[in-house]
Amino acid sequence: MTDAFSSRPSPFIASAYFSDARTADESGLAALGGPMTPEVLYDAYTHGIFPWPFSSAGFGPPDRLGWFSLDPRGVFEFDSFHVPKRLARICRSGRFRVTSNQDFRGVVRGCALTPYRDGASWVTPSLYRAYVRFHELGFAHSVEAWQDDKLAGGVYGVAINGLFAAESMFRIEPDASKVALVALTEHLKARGYRLFDIQMVTPNTERFGAVGISREEYLRRLHDALKVRVTFGTLEDGWPKRLTP
Repeated sequence: MTDAFSSRPSPFIASAYFSDARTADESGLAALGGPMTPEVLYDAYTHGIFPWPFSSAGFGPPDRLGWFSLDPRGVFEFDSFHVPKRLARICRSGRFRVTSNQDFRGVVRGCALTPYRDGASWVTPSLYRAYVRFHELGFAHSVEAWQDDKLAGGVYGVAINGLFAAESMFRIEPDASKVALVALTEHLKARGYRLFDIQMVTPNTERFGAVGISREEYLRRLHDALKVRVTFGTLEDGWPKRLTP
């Protein structure tokens, strides 16, 4: 591992590319522009910062690259993640076959191109290329939900030591992305991840128990999570074996 991908990262060690995340403005904006190389992405995530292209006009396709450290920060707590009964039945029904890292590119493309995005997705071509490269280096992963051997939905994100930072999810078939999210959450918990970052709490994630924590608390928990050596591995065949009724 090169110096660019430190084996002992911490948000409290000075970044090579960004100011301290605690200096972000009221919107959470920490920086503008710059490259999305693997080295910069690694540095950003290990310092509590993530890329988020946005439209300077406030609507429509993004035309600027922002780097954000939100306050509050959305997270899923593994011990209080809530699976609605109806969704648990769907997970157990076998309607979807769930895999990991079988079609990372397809999941990211799905997040960018599914019709309900209305052309305003923040998953730009440059961001797509950046995360594909990050995936090739082992830092980005996907969980896919398949129906009749066709990709029906999925979720992807970044994994560095004990941190998993979810980036986006999509669905073509109803409930497919939710099934992928449940599978991902159970997998992360089983592997020993400590921090499940979802950037912000939305009405959709709130149904699963998402909560917002302060930036200060997030950075403390990130520091602790980055000290934990876990790997993403492969989603267990035949999931869901452990999902409770």
